[in-house]
Amino acid sequence: MNFFTDQIPKWISLLFLILIFVPVLLIASRAYKAAPDESRKFNRQAAILIIIFYAVYFSAVIFASYQGVFSELSLPPTIIVYTTFPLLAFYLLIIFNLKTFKRIVHFVSVEKLIHLHIFRLIGGFFIILYYFDALPKTFGLIAGCGDVTIALSSLVVAKYYKNQKKIAKELAIIWNTLGLIDIIVTSGMAIYYTKLSIVTGIKGVFILTEIPFCLIPAFAPATIISLHILIYKKFL
Repeated sequence: MNFFTDQIPKWISLLFLILIFVPVLLIASRAYKAAPDESRKFNRQAAILIIIFYAVYFSAVIFASYQGVFSELSLPPTIIVYTTFPLLAFYLLIIFNLKTFKRIVHFVSVEKLIHLHIFRLIGGFFIILYYFDALPKTFGLIAGCGDVTIALSSLVVAKYYKNQKKIAKELAIIWNTLGLIDIIVTSGMAIYYTKLSIVTGIKGVFILTEIPFCLIPAFAPATIISLHILIYKKFL
């Protein structure tokens, strides 16, 4: 059994496996730089814990994929049941209620949270997977272009908000809403194509259950949704 999926060149899989840790490092960096300098020791510990958590989580997801845990076609998809939903619940019910997390979020500015979405450039891999015929055209282009657009526009919106430009807050709210809709649509399309795969036997989005791309549904939807919720909370 191959470690990486055999649907695309191995170097692309390896590149993705390296780049998927960029969001983790960005999140850890935001945690480290959040509070004033006198709290940097505390922040450093939080950043280290973040990196350790995701390293362990990613390893567990990869091991589960290697063992074929996500290979059965079902509705909702097995990988969403075992990874996306639990991670989102973990964020919202546990992490969001930790005093340490609340303290960090208190010091993180809205523009920093918006800018964090630059990591969604990794969604460009949806387009790459479509190019190699590993994803349906509609799904690959909509999911990929949506992520890339939200990622690049986050730079502009964050700058406007930081500089307190006119209608900056309104622009940020619109951007945040569109970003949330984008990830929900992408997740919904993944479920839809899984259903089509079950009914018609087409390839669908099965590659998103294989190594290393199983880390996309295991990490991205729950994390991105939680970040959008955080931005709304900061507005309030």
